[in-house]
Amino acid sequence: MNNNGKKILFVINPGSGPDDKPWEDIIRNYFTEKSFEIEFYLLSSPPDIEELTNKIKKNAADITVAVGGDGTVTMVAKIVAMNHGVLGIIPGGSANGMAKELNIPVDPVAALDIITGGKIKSIDGIRVNGKNICLHLCDIGINARLIKYFDEGKLRGKLGYAKMIIKTLYHKRKFTITLQSAGKVIKREAFMVVLANASKYGTGAVINPKGVSDDGIFEVVIIRKLALSELLKMLFRPGIFNPQKIETLSATSVMLTSQHAAHFQIDGEYLGKVKVVQAQILNQYIKIVMP
Repeated sequence: MNNNGKKILFVINPGSGPDDKPWEDIIRNYFTEKSFEIEFYLLSSPPDIEELTNKIKKNAADITVAVGGDGTVTMVAKIVAMNHGVLGIIPGGSANGMAKELNIPVDPVAALDIITGGKIKSIDGIRVNGKNICLHLCDIGINARLIKYFDEGKLRGKLGYAKMIIKTLYHKRKFTITLQSAGKVIKREAFMVVLANASKYGTGAVINPKGVSDDGIFEVVIIRKLALSELLKMLFRPGIFNPQKIETLSATSVMLTSQHAAHFQIDGEYLGKVKVVQAQILNQYIKIVMP
């Protein structure tokens, strides 16, 4: 892809990630001897969505780059897609699940090399409850509870994550979920249900071995039992799960109804408790610069 002379807008989330990188300096240094027009927009906390939308629309950049974690990527992607633009990703979060899914490296220079020399491809999205967009993974149940605890906790890094896992497992409980899709209705007891437009979490755990982000479908992954055998598959040897423990269904649309309100997250952003999740595939939702 020849981007010489093109315009790139970098949307930077200063609050993302475990450390404070001087993103503007890194990016300016990279483009010192390159013929690109670059501009920066720093997200406020909380982000001003209206201001960001106006900025992206008026800027009309050839590529709008989200610099941050999965939440930042999804937020920027939604606006870029509405304006029929092209999205770039510089991983700057803690997990960077979407970047890992697309093989975008965490090294800033290597990621910038993709922005300036990668290929533009389209991927799907999932519309959730009519207004939210999921590019990567959303789930209801135990993982969303873990994200809630992690967001509320003071510890960061591996120690903080380990502490939250212990707390989450201590409070784990199943919930009854009814799934409606393609005229079929099934009811399950589950610890967690994932809507997957991808194959793995940012931790590297492969939750959906057959996941592809541009195939016009998503997978519904039902965690029925917390089994060590299936966890080891996720972490070390991805393959077919035992359906009595982890059940996977393909869908283009689905409605999940929980008997009791359960924790819910989209692309790493905790959204509270819900009883109903409606999801629909958005085929070829957005163009992204990839390796």
